[in-house]
Amino acid sequence: MQNRKSMAQQVRKGEELDLPQLARFLEQQGLVKDVGSNIDVSQFSNGYSNLTYLLKVEDQELVLRRPPAGAVKRGHDMSREYKVLSRLYKTFAKSPKALAYTDDPAVIGASFYIMERIEGIILSPKEAKKRNLGAKEFPVIANSWLDTFVELHEVDYASVGLQDLGRPEGYVHRQVANWGKQYLKAATMEVPEAHQVMKWMIENQPKQYEYSLIHNDFKYDNIVFADETWKEVKSVLDWEMCTLGDPLMDLGTSIAYWTMASDDARMQMGLPSPTVMAGNPGREEIVELYAEKSGRQINHLVFYYVFGLFKLAVIAQQIFYRYKKGLTTDKRFAHLDLAAQLLCQIAKQAIEKQRIERLL
Repeated sequence: MQNRKSMAQQVRKGEELDLPQLARFLEQQGLVKDVGSNIDVSQFSNGYSNLTYLLKVEDQELVLRRPPAGAVKRGHDMSREYKVLSRLYKTFAKSPKALAYTDDPAVIGASFYIMERIEGIILSPKEAKKRNLGAKEFPVIANSWLDTFVELHEVDYASVGLQDLGRPEGYVHRQVANWGKQYLKAATMEVPEAHQVMKWMIENQPKQYEYSLIHNDFKYDNIVFADETWKEVKSVLDWEMCTLGDPLMDLGTSIAYWTMASDDARMQMGLPSPTVMAGNPGREEIVELYAEKSGRQINHLVFYYVFGLFKLAVIAQQIFYRYKKGLTTDKRFAHLDLAAQLLCQIAKQAIEKQRIERLL
């Protein structure tokens, strides 16, 4: 069985942890018995957002998550993620349990939290190919993934004390405005399509929508499957952008990640996903299945997809901005400005063609 993006490896240069201070914190929180215990640290290589580490100490395994150096707090708020996980697991059993949190920079130089390690299978592109998954498995995988998505959107967030997690009224308007501002702050070259997309979203956003708890990063490799039957989702990971808002905004982000074999090769390379493999439903079918399972009517579909693409473009651009500033040395980030540009170009095509497939 493999766990959380199981490619844990040596910690990248510049992203090391202060182990003596961390040991003291773990001892104070009751997570280790002896402050002198050896902590074996490795770093998960997947993911382009928060830094995630595996801690092996005193015959147990813990996971530590912290924001990357130089990251804006929005989208990297450890206190928000800790708040969600420390409450949600009581009702939504597919969320991992958070164990401790601190915003004291004296420990490792940034806020962070500790959570339990979840054992299971995470379906990264590499993992899917290694397991030689075929057309028979993916309909089961997609439906398990989607059932969990719908289940999350049905959570009574007030019953677990998360009614103050966000302001659902006006959510769509704020999201369009805020992501546009973030793009402009991180821009490193002129991309006409980005400005065209921002203008279109302002003019075409829905004014009425439902509210629910939303994950904002719901994709295959943020899901832990229990085993190779693919019928049970054991846990959902990466909750840093969880909030209260329009569940169709959540769907829009998910289908933006959902690359298909018929998509432009650059899109498949920029957003690598097992969803390109035979047997997966396409984006349009995913939307139809979500509507059927959730009972929601889906209007403004192109808006939601375009917003999802633009949000991913902003995230890529922000990471590239940090790379260009020398705040991270991860070579994977060296061309993310081009990925951001491509996502904006695809979003413009979706607007012009008024569809979410067959765009380039």
